[in-house]
Amino acid sequence: GVPRCGASLHEPNKALRIELNANASCIWQIQRNANQTIRLIFSHFKFAPSSSCETESIKVFDGPSTASPLLGQVCDDTDAVPVLESSSDSLTFLITTNSVAFTRNFFVYYYFFSPGSITENCGGQLTGPNGTFSSPNYPAPYPQFRYCVWHIQAPKNSKINLEFQDFFLELDRNCQFDFTAVYDGPTSDSGLLGKVCGRAQPTFESASNMMTVVLSTDGTSSYRGFSAQYSTAPLPGPMAPNTTLTCSSDSMRIVLNKSYLASLGFREAHLQLNDPSCRPVVTDSVIFSFPLASCGTIKKDDGHSITYTNTISLAPAGSAITRHRNTEITAQCTMSNNETLELIYTTTNNAIQNLAAEGRYNVSMAFYESELFSKPIQYSPYYVDLNQTLFAEVTLHSTDPNLQVFIDTCTASPQPGFGSLTYDLIRSGCNKDDTVVTYPAFENHGRFKFRAFRFLRSFPSVYLQCDVVICDSNTTNSRCARGCISRQKRAISPYTWKTNTEVGPIRLKRDLRAAEHSEFLTEVEAEKTPNLQQYNFYTLAFVVLISNILIVVAVIMKHH
Repeated sequence: GVPRCGASLHEPNKALRIELNANASCIWQIQRNANQTIRLIFSHFKFAPSSSCETESIKVFDGPSTASPLLGQVCDDTDAVPVLESSSDSLTFLITTNSVAFTRNFFVYYYFFSPGSITENCGGQLTGPNGTFSSPNYPAPYPQFRYCVWHIQAPKNSKINLEFQDFFLELDRNCQFDFTAVYDGPTSDSGLLGKVCGRAQPTFESASNMMTVVLSTDGTSSYRGFSAQYSTAPLPGPMAPNTTLTCSSDSMRIVLNKSYLASLGFREAHLQLNDPSCRPVVTDSVIFSFPLASCGTIKKDDGHSITYTNTISLAPAGSAITRHRNTEITAQCTMSNNETLELIYTTTNNAIQNLAAEGRYNVSMAFYESELFSKPIQYSPYYVDLNQTLFAEVTLHSTDPNLQVFIDTCTASPQPGFGSLTYDLIRSGCNKDDTVVTYPAFENHGRFKFRAFRFLRSFPSVYLQCDVVICDSNTTNSRCARGCISRQKRAISPYTWKTNTEVGPIRLKRDLRAAEHSEFLTEVEAEKTPNLQQYNFYTLAFVVLISNILIVVAVIMKHH
């Protein structure tokens, strides 16, 4: 049917064909008393032409209302087939339209499933220069309500050629029911190369050494599926020795080989960035080195990572004209959890070169004497009293002024592996210990304080593991902006910044008598964490994991 505007849905699976006009604001709620997860697929969407996310979008919330955490957003420029999964048995989506007179069309279906079940066992990782894969049960009909993802990774400096030798899926004009989607990159968040269904023998070519293939099926007709093979080939164009892109928390550095530029017909005197005033330093190589947030760099926060992109414009040497169809080099830094920097060449149209590298933010942690956070503790050991207030600050060292640090979760454990014995100080941005106070975001700092405590009975160490999120402060729906979330949702993606640093230790002041301060000791009582009653901690250590940012603070307290 064609729901007019919103509905409350309780069926285990359902398909919706939705038509909306101008100035609509409609809410669909999916909820069913089942210990399962909801998978929601927008297999076709058509918004008003040139609409923006601010005025027209689909917002999906991980829970029973629009007050639940935002799971994702679909807009006119979404370059993917959106697939969203809830963390429980309820999910809500809101469609809003602007004032443009236009009939919007959407096709969405959902179904409940059990993560990790045998019915979810499809797809996989494919590596090497070539390989084959097929749909479940091929050549017999594929199962209903199946979502399979294949990740293909070929050797570096190569591209992937994918060929479907046999392909037979349910046919419809917009591939709304059963479809295969191919993405040009490591995930389904990469650029969409195409979506196909019906009878065909499609082929695809990647721009790098990674490709993602998705098969999605609904609950109606099933057919033979597909059989596919992939091969690899070197990326086109001459490789550039000594051409590198380096990303750091502070800057982007591009080194171009002069001989390589000359082979393309360009010389260093004609190079510039998005901001023409930013010029290179020319030595044996051509070097651009500039702060991340300068020289016309474009920043984008997609919720999974933050990318910084700049373009080097090239003019041909010794001529006022060019017969190159494009004359630019694009450099992109992605701040992610991979500490290894990789240079990816994707040369097309004779003179386009994309340089891509992964970097990491530089984050450190220190204790301070007071909540003024003006005088850091610079000596070690740092002697403290039990029940003393400790002031901690996480600092992001970056030239980008529009980044924000948010302390999401801090958990204490007697073991660095964080097994079954844990105690929450902060969880999902919410203070769980009565002595914890988190300070409002201030520039590139995240700050909190708490009172030193010991556990009942002895144990050699206590570790504190903290998840810290870094966001674009201009993004209104980021994790940092949402603050305390009382109900933890499934993470859309891992947090993406990693580093290692260490401060401490902290020790108990030797000249204080335990009897004088026994009434001030902060005990971790049985009602907080019953399974920790039998332990008395003499050592308080902090291991702060910032997404994948690891900050270790050792706090050692000698028993009197």
